[in-house]
Amino acid sequence: MTDLLKQKIEHSIQLLKKAEKLAIRYDSENGFFLAFSGGKDSQALYHIAEMAGVKFKAHFSPTTVDPPQLIRFIRRNYPDVEFAKVKKNIYQVAVEKQILPSMRIRWCCAEFKENAGAGKVTLIGIRHEESARRSKRKEVEVSGRKFSGYLDQFEEWSAEQMKKKYKNLNQDQFSYDKEKEIRCINGKDSILISPIIDWTERDVWEFLNEVVKVPHCELYDKGYKRIGCILCPMSSPKQKRREIQDFPYVKEKWLQAIAEIRRAGGGITRRTYL
Repeated sequence: MTDLLKQKIEHSIQLLKKAEKLAIRYDSENGFFLAFSGGKDSQALYHIAEMAGVKFKAHFSPTTVDPPQLIRFIRRNYPDVEFAKVKKNIYQVAVEKQILPSMRIRWCCAEFKENAGAGKVTLIGIRHEESARRSKRKEVEVSGRKFSGYLDQFEEWSAEQMKKKYKNLNQDQFSYDKEKEIRCINGKDSILISPIIDWTERDVWEFLNEVVKVPHCELYDKGYKRIGCILCPMSSPKQKRREIQDFPYVKEKWLQAIAEIRRAGGGITRRTYL
């Protein structure tokens, strides 16, 4: 293991340890809400949280277009991960909305993933290296772009939010409410913490293969660079062609959904998505 990776691991562990009190304040029973996808980055996130010895519960949010190999991998290797319940599959939701998810209208994420961890301190496995957009993200954020920065800055921001919210209280009342753990977020908001945000892909693989020594999903060995929803709107055309070959049943189900939307009067064609 390189010295640089050792430093990154230590930084991630210290961030998690410092933030644990905050996580327990929002969820005393489970601590951190760890968003687990089964991919390499969420694996690294899971195991760094274990190494830090912090309290957390890992959650997987199915979209009903998840690769079966991924589902099997999670259930076999991470049996403690809690699977969210799905009321309707993605095809049914598309027909109801009369539109398929696209790069411009990504309702799929909002429908199946974004509300997970609401009102909690959520651990996510994003990294700066992944995209230009993610390169601008910070290690601590509040959903809805209310805050983006570092843990010490967040604590200052949080204190200011509480003062604004309770500005009409006298000092004794404010101190009493503070002891009762006034929260700066509520409802659908969540505090997002990214412990591996500065890690590279090489760091992740070195950590998984040489440090914690755990298996990974077989799809990586078959040439997949990323593992997520089959025919994700954000995937490249090359990735989509590969997935159509490997998972033809997903294409057929989308074609059936398109036919239903067209019968209902929706202005959509096969070329809109596939």
